Amino acid sequence: MRFAYKGIKAYYEEFGEGEAIVLLHGFLETSTMWHYLVGEFKHTHRVITIDLPGHGKTGCLGYVHSMEEMAQLVMHLLQHLSVSTAKFIGHSMGGYVALAIAHMKPSFVSGLCLMNSTFQEDSEERKELRQRSIEMAKTNYENLVRLSFSNLFAPESRTTFKNQFEDALEVALQTPVQGYIAAQNGMQLRKNHLESFLKVQGPKALIIGSKDTIVDGEFLKSTVQDADVSVCELSGGHMSHIENMYDLTYFLLHFIQ
Repeated sequence: MRFAYKGIKAYYEEFGEGEAIVLLHGFLETSTMWHYLVGEFKHTHRVITIDLPGHGKTGCLGYVHSMEEMAQLVMHLLQHLSVSTAKFIGHSMGGYVALAIAHMKPSFVSGLCLMNSTFQEDSEERKELRQRSIEMAKTNYENLVRLSFSNLFAPESRTTFKNQFEDALEVALQTPVQGYIAAQNGMQLRKNHLESFLKVQGPKALIIGSKDTIVDGEFLKSTVQDADVSVCELSGGHMSHIENMYDLTYFLLHFIQ
């Protein structure tokens, strides 16, 4: 289904009835990444998935998609659907968007799971890497996406989950260059949202891949060790929904209950 937002068409789907669960995909992904989990959640919950700006079937708003702008789109949709509160599960960039919602309108968020994501802001090194990627995207986009995408998986996962890897890569390659640039620009602008995460009035969780080269899992665990945060560490890299689907599903079913 589509809805209008600031002159573009945005795409979403909803399934089931009950307490609302909002699933937010990551960078170079679309709402299709949640297909299996939707099938598990929809029997007991109202599940809402969204293509974030510049991804999937949702258009671009410009060349900077800040996490706050993406959050505004999500909140606009939820208001349209008469959803006043929901649990959020965000993968990677989707976690950054969920944190922006928790910061901007805490009452919307009744639970928050950061899946292969972080409340940290970008380091200066990471910002420089994003800027170099933006420049490369203008001239050598396909090779850039192929190279960066393979780094999201643990080395053995590229073989073990070869078909799923190739399917996810095909989705990533369909992301328009403008969507890639806008998201990279937005991610390097984001702030540290640890405080907003810890203030969520409801269950809070971190899902960490032990071989994730994108997210510093050890730092996250040490930061929340004295807080009311559930931590699930899985073997594998950044793509837990592919590399550890069954263990992930078990954990998330408990989280949403």
